[in-house]
Amino acid sequence: QVQFVESGGGLVQPGGSLRLTCAASGGIFSIYDMDWYRQAPGNQRELVARITSGGSTYYADSVKGRFTITRVNALKTVYLQMNSLRADDAAVYYCNSARGAQGGAWGQGTQVTVSS
Repeated sequence: QVQFVESGGGLVQPGGSLRLTCAASGGIFSIYDMDWYRQAPGNQRELVARITSGGSTYYADSVKGRFTITRVNALKTVYLQMNSLRADDAAVYYCNSARGAQGGAWGQGTQVTVSS
């Protein structure tokens, strides 16, 4: 029933910035812990950032200090602000509730390409 749609990806130069958006529909969004994952070709899907229902945030070591996850519950939306992008940040980025990630239900994701 709950669905998440990612947007905001694109081509960016190394050192540049992008803001990804995750729009949710259905469910009670405000109670969900929300995650951003990414998957590069040949790699496993990895957790990038999490924001809990209470607003606490967690980041993978590889993105600490560069990425910021936020949420606006009234809009059922989660954002991922990505700064100082590097080539190894290139991947398809997915959002999901923590529970949804555990259950294996994923949307289409949004492609981030980092190239000069």
